[in-house]
Amino acid sequence: MNRIAIRNMLDMQHRMNTRVHADWISQEFEWYRAVWIECGELMDHVGYKWWKKQVPDIEQVRLEVVDIWHFGMSALFEPEVNLEDLADKIAEELAGVAESEQSIHQTTEALAQHALQTRSFSVSRFAALMSACGLSGEELYRHYVGKNVLNFFRQDHGYQDGTYVKEWRGREDNEHLSEVLAELDADLSAFPEAVYQALSSRYQGLS
Repeated sequence: MNRIAIRNMLDMQHRMNTRVHADWISQEFEWYRAVWIECGELMDHVGYKWWKKQVPDIEQVRLEVVDIWHFGMSALFEPEVNLEDLADKIAEELAGVAESEQSIHQTTEALAQHALQTRSFSVSRFAALMSACGLSGEELYRHYVGKNVLNFFRQDHGYQDGTYVKEWRGREDNEHLSEVLAELDADLSAFPEAVYQALSSRYQGLS
């Protein structure tokens, strides 16, 4: 994953967290707890019950990985953080992880165990989980931006007060989002802004 994409995600996560609390970094929220709980939800989708037939839902597994990334990035922020330096550090750690030979179960447990033991987030263990799930850096970025932008779009258009219309011409907004993501170039430095603008164009007059 290139550094521009990582920096974009860090900026977007900071803006979203600031919407929850203006001084969110100093609050020392337990991001690690959200990470290991999301790991448990991931396990539900991949399946762990050997006593019954289970078919892994890999698409849902990957979406859970994206959710983990939201909390993982948040855990990496520190007071007076330099986002350029943090993006470089994340890029280096992601690039330094070889293709994982472990299962999704093993890599998920390793990430959750690290979170519980250290109350922090391991980029390298997360990268191993991505590899086990067959999730590329490009796919992580595309899915992350999509979910983040849609969340902002909903808030900006009345999601909290109940005036937001979730169905546009008989289809839910996340279906429109999937089409938008398929049409746009994720390598654009202004990719998040392009996604938001495309959603706005579809929403106006369609609700």
